[in-house]
Amino acid sequence: MIKPTAVVVGAGIVGLAAAKALAERNFQVTVYERHPRALGASIRNFGMVWPVGQPAGLPYQWAIRSRDTWKDICSTAGIWHEQTGSLHLAYSDTELAVMEDYVSLYGRDRDCAVLTPEQVIQKSPASNPSGLKGALWSAEEVIVDPREAIGGVAAYLEERCSVVFRWNTCINQISDSTIYVGGKAVQKADLVLLCSGADFETLYPNLFASLPITKCKLQMMRLVPQPNDWRIGPPLCGGLSLLHYGSFQAAASIHALRQWAEQEMAEYLKWGIHVMVSQHGNGELTIGDSHEYGLSPDPFDRQLINQLIIDYLGTFARFKDRRLSQSWNGVYAKMTNGESYVFEQPESNVFVFNALSGAGMTLSFGLAEYIIGKRMGL
Repeated sequence: MIKPTAVVVGAGIVGLAAAKALAERNFQVTVYERHPRALGASIRNFGMVWPVGQPAGLPYQWAIRSRDTWKDICSTAGIWHEQTGSLHLAYSDTELAVMEDYVSLYGRDRDCAVLTPEQVIQKSPASNPSGLKGALWSAEEVIVDPREAIGGVAAYLEERCSVVFRWNTCINQISDSTIYVGGKAVQKADLVLLCSGADFETLYPNLFASLPITKCKLQMMRLVPQPNDWRIGPPLCGGLSLLHYGSFQAAASIHALRQWAEQEMAEYLKWGIHVMVSQHGNGELTIGDSHEYGLSPDPFDRQLINQLIIDYLGTFARFKDRRLSQSWNGVYAKMTNGESYVFEQPESNVFVFNALSGAGMTLSFGLAEYIIGKRMGL
């Protein structure tokens, strides 16, 4: 029996998740990627699979499904991962109130709790005990190293799902479910799925010009591996992260925290800074990040932003070695109307699936199954 064919454009995490979902529905899938490997936002992040940040309903369900899929793939393919959970640290009564609201809202459905300072230190020796009032503990989060994991998932799909990858191949036209490279038709498929991330100008530019979509630039850094295999435990987050994630916006006390931040942390809000740290298998620490929005992101990093991140990190985290090894920026597509993603059909048998707004690692697999199974009816 001849399988139906599908083309996925883009080998970032959204494209990989879509390829997996299509392959599981008996499609012969070919993924086209303009670079020799994925080089975009999918490899330039914390590696956090982050259900704690997702609001109730479908987003949280997608996140849990994605987390479980990450664990399955990584275990099978030998990709380093760890279900670390996460800690949001509180150094003020206002921050602690938001965390207590979170547990009241979600505690029946999520594995979470508010911890005492003593319990926090037991979870993470990297937590700064000075002035610590407690923390929100969530047991649900998984960490991967995106620089290894994204390539590892592609190899897994190639070996286990017979997905074909065409690297170094830039698709510059799609018409009648036929893809073109340099004006030459290279493949006609039964279905084409465009997952091109921040590059949404090349294909269907008029469609994207009509959407409430922009780009977000973030700045991040890595610290050197910690000595003697010292581990920080779960990823650590400062109080500003409570203002960033959708799950916390349902907390009644979030308004008081935002008012405080507007008065006391205005420079951080200006650059969209909320500070987190995760640790990878080799002991390195990824720290960040910031959020600057616009269709033409500044290619140059601002040392001011990096210093603000480092300064705030020092208020809640302590490390054995704080030396910086790398800094970089990443750019992802973001919806400006609050939607979790964009899904469009610009022509027959051609679909656009993009703009997971910084939650690609978290939502990817679960959301791709939903899009392809429910919205595309496959």
